[in-house]
Amino acid sequence: MSFEIQQFLRPAALAAPAIPGPKDAGFARAFADVLTAEDLVDAAAVARARRAAEAASERLDFVLVKLGLISESDLCIAYATYCKLPVVGGSDIPGQAVLADRLRLPFLKANRLLPISFDGRCLLIATADPFVDEAAKAISYMLEVQVELAVIAPAEIERALRKLYQDPGTESHADVGEDTASPIDAGSEYDIERLRDIANEAPVIRLVNQIISRAVERGASDVHIEPGRDAVAIRYRIDGFLQQDRIVPASLRAALTTRVKIMAKLDIAERRLPHDGRIKTAVRGVEIDIRVSTLPTVFGESIVMRILDRTRVELDFTKLGLDAETQEKLHRLMALPNGIVLVTGPTGSGKTTTLYTALKNLNRPELKLFTVEDPIEYQLSGINQIQVQPQIGLDFPKALRSILRQDPDIVMIGEIRDLETARIAIQAALTGHLVFSTLHTNGAIAAITRLIDIGLERYLLASTVSGVMAQRLVRKLCPACSRPHTESERLHGSLKLAASSAAVDLSNSREQVGCEACNGTGYRGRTTICELLIVDDGIREAIGRRSQDQRLIEQLARTSGFRTLYEDGLFKVGAGETTLEEVLRVTRAS
Repeated sequence: MSFEIQQFLRPAALAAPAIPGPKDAGFARAFADVLTAEDLVDAAAVARARRAAEAASERLDFVLVKLGLISESDLCIAYATYCKLPVVGGSDIPGQAVLADRLRLPFLKANRLLPISFDGRCLLIATADPFVDEAAKAISYMLEVQVELAVIAPAEIERALRKLYQDPGTESHADVGEDTASPIDAGSEYDIERLRDIANEAPVIRLVNQIISRAVERGASDVHIEPGRDAVAIRYRIDGFLQQDRIVPASLRAALTTRVKIMAKLDIAERRLPHDGRIKTAVRGVEIDIRVSTLPTVFGESIVMRILDRTRVELDFTKLGLDAETQEKLHRLMALPNGIVLVTGPTGSGKTTTLYTALKNLNRPELKLFTVEDPIEYQLSGINQIQVQPQIGLDFPKALRSILRQDPDIVMIGEIRDLETARIAIQAALTGHLVFSTLHTNGAIAAITRLIDIGLERYLLASTVSGVMAQRLVRKLCPACSRPHTESERLHGSLKLAASSAAVDLSNSREQVGCEACNGTGYRGRTTICELLIVDDGIREAIGRRSQDQRLIEQLARTSGFRTLYEDGLFKVGAGETTLEEVLRVTRAS
C-alpha cells in the first residue's frame, strides 16, 4: 500500500499481523475460539462447520451462516470481538445520508457499506464484512479522509441504503416485511430488478430459510405457499394432511415468490406461466433436495415445494411397515430372472419408495440396473437413473428402447401411462429382463383389468406379469400419547365384527389422544398397508380365458394367502399401530 493511502486510512484490527485474516491458516481456529468464548455457537456445531468449511474451501463464517448455525446479529458480535471493532445499528444510523453527493448508492450497495458519520476529518463506515476493506481504502484515497470501520448487520445496511440513498424523484421504500410495503408489478425492467433486490435482502432470505427449515424439522413432505387477497398462507403437508403454519403479510407476496424462484433458478420475470425447478440447500448441515412448482393464480403465484430429505427415507421393507409374510413373497418376486412386478396406488401412497427399496435390495455388482423416471425422486448409488424430458423428445418409450440396448438386467419404469410404454415393458420381460413399474389403480387385481383396458393382449399379460402390490399410507398412532381403546362395548363390538373375516385380535387396539409431540393430532409418522397378488398358474389361466371377474381372481388368490388392503389395515389396528378411522379413510374407494 502506498504512503498516500496509508496516511488517510487507519488500519482496521483485521490488518494487524497478530490477528489472522480469512486467508491465513490460523483464521478458522482463532475465529472458532471467539465464537465459543462468547457463547455464540456451541463447540460441536463449530467443529462441524469447520469440517464443512475445509471440505468446501470456504470461509468458516460463511459456512456458519449457510448451515443456519448463527444469526446475523451474533455474527456481528463475533466480527466485532475478533477484529476489535464497534458494533453499530438502530439509533447509530444517521437520519440523512452522509456524503451523499460523493458516495453513490450502487457503489455502497455492491460493497455493503454504510457511512455513519463524518466530522470533517474522519469518516466512520459500517461494513457487513470487516475482512473485505478494499472499498473502504478506496474511499479513503479518493476523498482524502481518514476512515474507521464498524460492524453492522447486512439487513440494517440494506434498509438504511434504501431509506437514505434513494434515487431522486422516487418515494421511500418501506422496510421489507411491513404492511406498508408498496406492491410490485414486474412489468418493467426496473420493477424486475427492484423485485430481485428485495428478494435478495436478508429479511426475505431469512423468512424463506425459516419456512424450509421448519418444514424439514416437522417432517413435512410439501410446503404450500398460497397467495390470497390480504395475506399469504404457509401450510405444510405432514403425514398426508395439510396443516396451517403461518400467515405472511400480502406486502411480502412478490418478494417471497421471487426469492423461491431465484433459489430454483426460474425466470422471475415470467409470472403468467407455470414453472418447475429444483433447489439444493442444507438444513442443520444436512443436504436437502426440493422440487418446486409454481402456478399463476388471481392473487399471485402459488408455490408448492416437495421436500426430498434423503435422511428421512429409510429403504427398508420392515421400516416401511411390511410384515414378514409380505416381505417373503416380495423377495421371491425379486429373485425371478424375468417378469413384471407392479406397485399400484394413488399419488402419494409410497409406490416409488417401495420400488426404490426393492432396487436397493437388488443392487449388486453382478447386476446392471436402470430406472426411467419423471421426476427422479432420489439419487440411488450404483443405479443408472434417467430423467424423462418430453420437451426434447425423451419420453418413456424412447428412453426404454435405448435402455434395452444397454444390456440391463433390471429396469424400473416410473409409471406405465399408455399402451406403447406397456408394450415395451412386456417386450423387456419376454427378452429376459425383470421389470418394475407403477400404475394408478385402486387395488392389485384392478391392475390386471386396467392393462387389458389400455389394449394389452391377454396372453402377453398372463405370461409376463408376476405380481402386483397395491398399497396405501396410514398415519401411525403417536407413541407418546396413544392409549388403549376406551370406546363403548357396542363400538368395540363393531370393530370385532369388521375384523371377523380376517380373524384379527383387537385386544391390543389403541386410540389417538393428542399431545405436543404430535402437534395435537394423535398421529405421528406413517406406515404401509398393502395387498400383494402373486400371479400363479391358476390366475394366469383365468386371465388367458378372458375372465375379467375380479371376484374370481380374488377367490383364486386367497388360496395362496391373499388378503385385501382393508384386511391388512385391520391387522395393524389390532396391533395398536393405527386406527380403524385411518384404515377406512384410505380404503373406502377400494
